[in-house]
Amino acid sequence: MENCLFCSIKKDLEQKLVLSNKYCMFLQKPQEILIGSGVIVPKEHRETVFDLSKDEWNSTFELLQEVKAYLDKQYNPKGYNIGWNVGSVGGQDIFHAHLHIIPRYEEEPLSGKGIRYWLKQPQNKRCLNIK
Repeated sequence: MENCLFCSIKKDLEQKLVLSNKYCMFLQKPQEILIGSGVIVPKEHRETVFDLSKDEWNSTFELLQEVKAYLDKQYNPKGYNIGWNVGSVGGQDIFHAHLHIIPRYEEEPLSGKGIRYWLKQPQNKRCLNIK
Protein backbone atom coordinates (compact mmCIF):
# COMPACT_ATOMS: atom_id res chain seq x y z
CA MET A 1 0.00 0.00 0.00
CA GLU A 2 1.33 3.38 -1.01
CA ASN A 3 0.75 5.33 2.22
CA CYS A 4 1.18 2.45 4.68
CA LEU A 5 3.95 3.04 7.21
CA PHE A 6 4.86 -0.64 7.38
CA CYS A 7 4.72 -1.20 3.62
CA SER A 8 7.16 1.66 3.05
CA ILE A 9 9.48 0.79 5.92
CA LYS A 10 12.62 1.58 3.92
CA LYS A 11 11.46 5.20 3.73
CA ASP A 12 10.81 5.47 7.48
CA LEU A 13 14.11 6.34 9.11
CA GLU A 14 12.71 5.94 12.65
CA GLN A 15 11.72 2.29 12.28
CA LYS A 16 14.64 -0.12 12.54
CA LEU A 17 14.44 -3.64 11.14
CA VAL A 18 15.82 -5.82 13.93
CA LEU A 19 14.87 -9.39 12.96
CA SER A 20 12.99 -11.02 10.12
CA ASN A 21 12.02 -14.28 8.49
CA LYS A 22 10.37 -15.19 5.18
CA TYR A 23 6.98 -13.65 5.98
CA CYS A 24 7.45 -11.21 8.88
CA MET A 25 9.74 -8.62 10.39
CA PHE A 26 10.35 -7.23 13.87
CA LEU A 27 10.63 -3.44 13.95
CA GLN A 28 11.65 -1.06 16.70
CA LYS A 29 11.90 2.69 16.95
CA PRO A 30 13.41 4.73 19.76
CA GLN A 31 11.14 4.79 22.81
CA GLU A 32 11.44 6.93 25.92
CA ILE A 33 8.89 4.98 27.97
CA LEU A 34 8.34 1.54 26.44
CA ILE A 35 12.04 0.63 26.28
CA GLY A 36 12.71 -2.34 24.01
CA SER A 37 9.20 -2.49 22.60
CA GLY A 38 8.49 -3.18 18.98
CA VAL A 39 6.10 -4.78 16.53
CA ILE A 40 6.03 -7.87 14.38
CA VAL A 41 4.44 -7.12 11.02
CA PRO A 42 3.79 -9.27 7.96
CA LYS A 43 5.88 -8.26 4.96
CA GLU A 44 2.78 -8.29 2.75
CA HIS A 45 0.05 -5.81 3.49
CA ARG A 46 -2.62 -7.36 5.71
CA GLU A 47 -5.04 -4.99 7.39
CA THR A 48 -5.65 -7.03 10.55
CA VAL A 49 -4.51 -10.21 12.27
CA PHE A 50 -7.63 -11.87 10.88
CA ASP A 51 -6.26 -11.40 7.35
CA LEU A 52 -2.99 -13.27 7.93
CA SER A 53 -2.33 -16.42 5.95
CA LYS A 54 -1.47 -19.60 7.81
CA ASP A 55 2.18 -19.17 6.78
CA GLU A 56 2.19 -15.58 8.07
CA TRP A 57 0.57 -16.67 11.34
CA ASN A 58 3.14 -19.45 11.84
CA SER A 59 5.99 -17.11 10.93
CA THR A 60 4.71 -14.56 13.43
CA PHE A 61 4.84 -17.22 16.15
CA GLU A 62 8.36 -18.30 15.14
CA LEU A 63 9.61 -14.72 15.02
CA LEU A 64 8.01 -13.99 18.40
CA GLN A 65 10.25 -16.68 19.94
CA GLU A 66 13.33 -15.06 18.39
CA VAL A 67 12.21 -11.60 19.50
CA LYS A 68 11.77 -12.79 23.09
CA ALA A 69 15.28 -14.27 23.14
CA TYR A 70 16.67 -11.03 21.69
CA LEU A 71 14.81 -8.80 24.17
CA ASP A 72 15.68 -11.03 27.13
CA LYS A 73 19.37 -10.72 26.24
CA GLN A 74 19.29 -6.99 25.43
CA TYR A 75 16.99 -5.66 28.18
CA ASN A 76 16.34 -8.44 30.73
CA PRO A 77 12.64 -7.67 31.26
CA LYS A 78 10.69 -9.43 34.01
CA GLY A 79 7.46 -9.70 31.99
CA TYR A 80 5.77 -8.88 28.70
CA ASN A 81 2.55 -7.50 27.27
CA ILE A 82 1.81 -8.83 23.80
CA GLY A 83 -1.20 -7.96 21.72
CA TRP A 84 -3.00 -6.96 18.56
CA ASN A 85 -5.23 -3.91 18.12
CA VAL A 86 -7.94 -4.50 15.51
CA GLY A 87 -10.06 -1.75 13.98
CA SER A 88 -10.20 1.87 15.05
CA VAL A 89 -12.49 1.06 18.02
CA GLY A 90 -9.92 -1.56 19.10
CA GLY A 91 -7.14 1.04 19.04
CA GLN A 92 -5.62 0.26 15.64
CA ASP A 93 -4.32 3.44 14.00
CA ILE A 94 -2.00 1.88 11.42
CA PHE A 95 -4.10 -0.40 9.24
CA HIS A 96 -1.38 -2.95 8.60
CA ALA A 97 -1.52 -5.87 11.05
CA HIS A 98 1.11 -5.55 13.78
CA LEU A 99 1.71 -7.52 16.95
CA HIS A 100 2.91 -5.33 19.82
CA ILE A 101 5.69 -6.79 21.97
CA ILE A 102 6.22 -4.71 25.12
CA PRO A 103 8.85 -5.74 27.66
CA ARG A 104 7.88 -4.95 31.27
CA TYR A 105 10.12 -4.14 34.23
CA GLU A 106 9.69 -4.37 38.02
CA GLU A 107 10.68 -0.74 38.61
CA GLU A 108 7.91 0.65 36.38
CA PRO A 109 5.27 2.72 38.19
CA LEU A 110 2.60 0.54 36.54
CA SER A 111 4.38 -2.76 37.10
CA GLY A 112 1.83 -5.52 37.50
CA LYS A 113 -0.83 -3.76 35.44
CA GLY A 114 -1.73 -5.72 32.32
CA ILE A 115 -3.73 -4.99 29.20
CA ARG A 116 -7.08 -5.62 30.91
CA TYR A 117 -6.25 -3.11 33.67
CA TRP A 118 -6.97 -0.22 31.29
CA LEU A 119 -10.10 -1.75 29.84
CA LYS A 120 -11.60 -2.51 33.27
CA GLN A 121 -11.50 1.11 34.43
CA PRO A 122 -14.94 2.50 35.46
CA GLN A 123 -14.69 5.27 32.86
CA ASN A 124 -14.62 2.56 30.17
CA LYS A 125 -18.05 1.20 31.12
CA ARG A 126 -20.25 1.02 28.05
CA CYS A 127 -23.35 3.19 28.18
CA LEU A 128 -26.32 1.47 26.63
CA ASN A 129 -29.33 3.55 25.71
CA ILE A 130 -31.87 0.81 25.15
CA LYS A 131 -35.40 1.95 24.31
